[in-house]
Amino acid sequence: MMSLIIEVKFMTVIDKITQGEPARLFPVLSNTSKEGRTTSIVLACMARVDEMAKALLTPLGQKIGVRTSIETFTEVCFSPKKDEVKRRPDGLIILTTGKREWSALVEAKVGSTDLDIDQIEDYRKIAKENGIDAVITISNQFTTSPTIHPIRQVRKSRSKIPAYHWSWMTILTTSDLLLSNDEVADVDQSTLLNELRRFLSHESAGVKGFERMPKEWGELCKLVSAGGRIPSKSEIVSVVLEAWHQETRDLSLILSRLTETKVEQRLSRRHRSSPAERLRAETESLRDTGSLIAIFEMEHAAAPVEVTAAISRRSLDVGMSLRAPLDKKSSKARVNWLLRQLKGKNTADCHIRLNWPGKSEATQFSVAELLEDSSILEAGKEHLQVNSFYIFMSKRIGARFTQQANFITDLEIAVPQFYRSIGQHLTLWKEGAPKIREEKPTAQEVSVKAISLEANDEA
Repeated sequence: MMSLIIEVKFMTVIDKITQGEPARLFPVLSNTSKEGRTTSIVLACMARVDEMAKALLTPLGQKIGVRTSIETFTEVCFSPKKDEVKRRPDGLIILTTGKREWSALVEAKVGSTDLDIDQIEDYRKIAKENGIDAVITISNQFTTSPTIHPIRQVRKSRSKIPAYHWSWMTILTTSDLLLSNDEVADVDQSTLLNELRRFLSHESAGVKGFERMPKEWGELCKLVSAGGRIPSKSEIVSVVLEAWHQETRDLSLILSRLTETKVEQRLSRRHRSSPAERLRAETESLRDTGSLIAIFEMEHAAAPVEVTAAISRRSLDVGMSLRAPLDKKSSKARVNWLLRQLKGKNTADCHIRLNWPGKSEATQFSVAELLEDSSILEAGKEHLQVNSFYIFMSKRIGARFTQQANFITDLEIAVPQFYRSIGQHLTLWKEGAPKIREEKPTAQEVSVKAISLEANDEA
């Protein structure tokens, strides 16, 4: 009895495309199609530069191995349902590893154009109808993580298709770091990525950073400065905090490019995965302190960089916390250890806050004062030893603090200035390695018999 074997061929995502073409490095498009041109070039580079694809797609949960192939397409269309308008996403990414396939639609906006919520939801529907796994948006809007979309309504959508997001600045910074750290092995791919970096950094590409706070910023500043109580549920606060999150993300990318290393904002796992929980916690912090706070971590730095925008004082504080060297016995010696690291540096507007043990209040001095006479720190603390320092630069910027654009400008000057002048020169104190006592240099000196004899002698 013969058995009949029927081979069933399943349709792949490519089979369902009714219109579109592979992403081109040199797209032939009209001059008005800036989004299409930029998207095509980026997707074409992603398909050809292995390290770039890995850096961008790994945070989305995709493993890029030697067996993974990447195909990218632009201006793709799928068969619309009856009475539906034909919709055309800007791009499509398809990863294939063996028999496994993962795909994502791409929607991009350049310049000052923000993403359209309805358009994103339409593309989620297309993705669901055609077995596509995700939607990726690209714009000049910023987000803490590519898995957390910058638009609140998109995050709250009931769609089961995940919506990821890259800012253009993230793509540019990723390219810059890969090249700066010589992480692209293939010479041709490195040349190609450098051309992408050159293209994205040109003003014609429309890539820009976060430039201004929302109009609600001025209202919040007036409320806090007047001693007003911030409501626990305030739309003004929500808008300002979401803008602050975009700015701190942009600031981490700026520091990454300046230091040629990855800089990330310090967030708890809970806050990183839940924007709503982060917003709630930071609203409480803003109500309690009247300040916006962010902490940035970078590899090999002595400590994280702490940034505080103090609304009531209209000042920007940027600093780092260091543990005092415990091998120094006096507080003066401990402070001098820190001051030696600051000699010859630009310490204008810089202060050191000294933290003492127990309930003893912290004290604060300008760096200039301590460089002139470090013994002043011991007044009233003669029997205590300082246990940590907070060295920071404080800049009062007055009316500029409340202005939407000037606040961002001054912040993006102050943070790199502190790190360049102070932060990069600081070293972390480390306790020395344990030493073998001179009177007990060998194993015989600490044998069971030797310990027994010592115990009997002391009995």
